[in-house]
Amino acid sequence: MDLKGRIRSVPDFPVPGILFRDITPLLGDAEALAEAIRLLAEPWREAGIHLVAAVEARGFVFGATVAERIGAGFVPIRKEGRLPWKTRSARYTLEYRSDVLYVHEDAISSGQRVLIVDDLMATGGTARAAVELVEELGGTVAGLAFLIELEDLKGRDLLAGYDVRSVLRFAGD
Repeated sequence: MDLKGRIRSVPDFPVPGILFRDITPLLGDAEALAEAIRLLAEPWREAGIHLVAAVEARGFVFGATVAERIGAGFVPIRKEGRLPWKTRSARYTLEYRSDVLYVHEDAISSGQRVLIVDDLMATGGTARAAVELVEELGGTVAGLAFLIELEDLKGRDLLAGYDVRSVLRFAGD
């Protein structure tokens, strides 16, 4: 199935100079969505994952379903003001802004194996912040899974030493 053909490229969004990879067409196609989730989950089925952590909002679309498919729990990593309990935070920088991520401080227990799932890896800043939160809570990052990787932005560099897997890769354009 041509998943790449279901990703729309939108120039100059959200700021000039950024080529945004819009997953909305893929999400609207039941077969493509099912295939994307299958491809994200498959490598991790026998990896002893306890939890899948995903960053809002598009990461939730894939993370919760991957968690269910591999028999793991789900941990939401959110933006400021969205979690009602005690939290830990990590700051990160994207190619066009910086932000902070939060997780409940009791969401991950020491020694739990955690898979981080997101829709897209660009510079790796968001993923790196998620890694820091998981490890700060005592979890072990078993790997990171992305639907899309923007290779030119070299996000893997921030994730050296971790098992990083991507379903689709885009370079240039």
